[in-house]
This record gives sequence, structure tokens and C-alpha cells, in this order.
Amino acid sequence: MQAHTGDHLVIEGAKVGLSRRDGEILETHGPNGQPPFLVRWADSGAEALVYPGPDAHVQPVHDNHAR
Repeated sequence: MQAHTGDHLVIEGAKVGLSRRDGEILETHGPNGQPPFLVRWADSGAEALVYPGPDAHVQPVHDNHAR
């Protein structure tokens, strides 16, 4: 998984009752834009260092206008 600053990290609800989470990637800490990512979550405004799992994907910043 590779990302750039400004892209969005989207985590799908892996279980029934868990909602989708969306956050802006503020920083990438791995080599060549790989995880972990510093993310600001849209629902809470909280920032967290995230190691995305298999239920996550990156939405490139150039695609955000389609959301």
C-alpha cells in the first residue's frame, strides 16, 4: 500500500455494525509512501498513527472530488 500526503485512508467496517472510517493522510512514515500513516479521522478530528489492515484502501487525492 502506497500513499501521498492529502490522500484519504478508507477503512471498511469489517464486522456488522462497524461503520466505514475515512481520514486524511497527513504524513507517511514508511519508505516510498508506505505505512504507517499519520491520519486525521473525519468523524472525530483525532490524529493517529495507523498501520492499515486488509480492510483498508487509499483513495488518491485526485479522486477525492468524486466522493
